[in-house]
Amino acid sequence: MPAQLRAYRARIRSAQTTKKITRAMELIAASRIAKAQQRVAASLPYARAVTRAVSAVATYSNVQHVLTTERENPTRAAIVVVTSDRGLAGAFNSNALKKSEELGELLRREGKEVVSYLVGRKAVGYYRFRRRDFIREWVGDTDTPSVETAREIAEAVVEKFVQPTDEGGVDEIHIVYNRFVSMLTQTPEMLRLLPLEVVEGVEEPEPGKALPLYEFEPDSGEVLDAMLPIYIESRIYQALLESAASKHAATQRAMKSASDNADKLIREYTRLANNARQQEITQQISEIVGGADALAGTRTT
Repeated sequence: MPAQLRAYRARIRSAQTTKKITRAMELIAASRIAKAQQRVAASLPYARAVTRAVSAVATYSNVQHVLTTERENPTRAAIVVVTSDRGLAGAFNSNALKKSEELGELLRREGKEVVSYLVGRKAVGYYRFRRRDFIREWVGDTDTPSVETAREIAEAVVEKFVQPTDEGGVDEIHIVYNRFVSMLTQTPEMLRLLPLEVVEGVEEPEPGKALPLYEFEPDSGEVLDAMLPIYIESRIYQALLESAASKHAATQRAMKSASDNADKLIREYTRLANNARQQEITQQISEIVGGADALAGTRTT
């Protein structure tokens, strides 16, 4: 019985220590979420302005650009997989990796060879454990992604896209990341970066009015040459920021759940320890009473 009581008390101390760690991590994640959300909100006006500018050029000009032209019979596609450098975030990383696997399987069924670009140590570890090849990796700043990292990724994928397929180039570029919806919801998203699909920012004419006329100076081809790399960079940077905010929210939720579970364990082990202590006291009282009865019987005889 004393050994059982000591075991329960050791488990209580272990659960209390775990709770201190998870509680601290929960508070740290909560403090980082606000900053991550501010960075997402601050980047949106720029991303929208770039999108509107690219949309205007792509919609109101007839120029054929390499980044906007669909390839005939595409045979090779690349996927940029965005995860985090650290774990303890619930299903955050596994959701992104699962979405990338689904996308890769879809592309393979279409007869395309798939290559990967990895962001975050979790994606790198996932591929290395399964001995899968990938083109390039970026690790170290997924919690607070920088513009320089987004620019490096954009330059790498654009370089591969403009390169002929028989020389190692690709016909399509996709990105998979977790989009921040709310503190409770982060959904994995996949977006085709290249060939370019402008999905927002196109002006709608007002009733009874014609569409505006645009003149581009220099010509629209040079404008697209300058704008499209910036557009791709802003899209990737926005995805990195969304992923960072999603990771902090997922970490806070996971650590809160771990703290709650630690509380349940502490209550359960405290109850069991109290029961064990009560049984020990009862046994001691029984032994004392039994001993006293034995001594009283000896004296009467």
